[in-house]
Amino acid sequence: MTNRRLVAAVIVVAVLVLGTLAALTVPRLLAQPVGGPPHYVDEAVAAGVVHAYTGDFDYFVGGGVAAFDCNADGRPDLYFAGGDSPAALFVNNSPRGGALAFAALPSPVTDLTAVTGAYPIDIDGDGITDLAVLRHGENVLLRGTGNCQFERANEQWGFDGGSYWSTAFSAKWDAGAQWPTVAVGNYLTPESQSGVQQCVANQLFDPAASGTGFGAPVALTPSWCTLSLLFTDWDRSGRRDLRVSNDRHYYGETSGGQEQLWRVAPGQAPVEYTAADGWKTVKVWGMGIGDYDVNGDGYPDYSLTSQGDQKLQTLANGPEQPTYMDVALKMGTTATRPYTGDTTLPSTGWHSEFQDVNNDGLVDLYISKGNVDQVADYAMNDPSNLMLGQPGGTFVEAGTEAGIASFDKARGAAIVDLNGDGLLDLVIVDRVSNVRVYRNVGSGTQASPQPMGNWIGVQLAQDGPNRDAIGSWLEVKTDAGTQQRELTIGGGHVSGELGPVHFGLGQATSAQVRVTWPDGTQGDWQTVASNQIYNITPGAARAAVAQ
Repeated sequence: MTNRRLVAAVIVVAVLVLGTLAALTVPRLLAQPVGGPPHYVDEAVAAGVVHAYTGDFDYFVGGGVAAFDCNADGRPDLYFAGGDSPAALFVNNSPRGGALAFAALPSPVTDLTAVTGAYPIDIDGDGITDLAVLRHGENVLLRGTGNCQFERANEQWGFDGGSYWSTAFSAKWDAGAQWPTVAVGNYLTPESQSGVQQCVANQLFDPAASGTGFGAPVALTPSWCTLSLLFTDWDRSGRRDLRVSNDRHYYGETSGGQEQLWRVAPGQAPVEYTAADGWKTVKVWGMGIGDYDVNGDGYPDYSLTSQGDQKLQTLANGPEQPTYMDVALKMGTTATRPYTGDTTLPSTGWHSEFQDVNNDGLVDLYISKGNVDQVADYAMNDPSNLMLGQPGGTFVEAGTEAGIASFDKARGAAIVDLNGDGLLDLVIVDRVSNVRVYRNVGSGTQASPQPMGNWIGVQLAQDGPNRDAIGSWLEVKTDAGTQQRELTIGGGHVSGELGPVHFGLGQATSAQVRVTWPDGTQGDWQTVASNQIYNITPGAARAAVAQ
């Protein structure tokens, strides 16, 4: 856990070409005037959210939040990891456009201890969101039964929760599969009498031969103390391989440890990409993975958090090989040192996430920051970054102006619209101190919020397994250009979101939306009006406004 750095990215736009992606053309950058920083107000305590992620060494990493709608009322609810305190579920009662309001929903099913993080996912395809709960001990799959109620499903689904220190999760659906393929990332063994700790092998869970539930886990070896996983279609082949971000503090300098990419093809044993395949060795104190097509070439790019500088990787020579170059310095997202606080010492990055927080049509980058605990030579006063995308393809820091420059030790996070006003709010889990639930009041104040730009939300749904169409690609086009992103489960730092995908539109009052579904089928462009959430299903003649 020494240097941690996140990579940032800027949104550039491109026409998405599917299938072979043989003739990709990159249109001009979004030309909208750049909006200023949004204003954030921490309403956690006033909203009724009193919770902290606590614990000593075993909980220095972790500290995640799952944001998802567990009672079908259109508002994201929040499930927080607690470390050596119980985890907690908070139901969202916020009025539309109003102050945030939540109510704790205690239950022995969800109030588990030793929770490091959680990801929302509809595992069984029944249309009700489930939870994958990561723990320092047995991981637990919780089946959603409706109205924010859950039941333990490990035994029902044949899931071996193990007894490891788990710190990462991702999932994908292969073509024709009735059940997801799940990856769980593990960290360290218990300390031996000699004081030695070793990295624990990550695990891959394929669907059981029967098609329902999971088979026995397969060890991904070598594994190097993983803190983030992401199934991603990096080459647009439809296969969706597994990116792995690892903590070099524990794998050392001579072990062969590095960042990893595994080829995970249906019916085949997973194979790690090597230098012979074009993979370049990168060693960072890897904490989180953020993904977005930031350079507009039609392929996902990846921000990697670490101590010190953060990485931003883009394909160097197209999709023939997984050869990546770091463009963080060029784009202004290295975020090596704090912008305020201990500005002479290196920063420690954790969660990274790309979202348009000011609705100007340019994607922004959030990075959680905070010392591991009391690590000397690294910043103690280390505020999280909020870097706003610029028209020229760079980012500028706006954490102070936005009001998030806290010196609490941030870990996982979620960026979602909690009160339905079209402005993305920010939820941050801190080590030991109370979580922060920032309300985005736009260009206004807490007493008088003001909107910033137009926006749309896109909610995908399909029949059968993979109800939320994970693995789809979304394109949103206005006169200013085209934004696009992959729909994934995983990445970040032990934190996940499931719900409408948000796109800022700037001054545009309408947009065109196109979906490439997980099976590769490309839908038609559909025209939608701004400031609405739309439900889109395969083959639909038009997007339906969500009620």
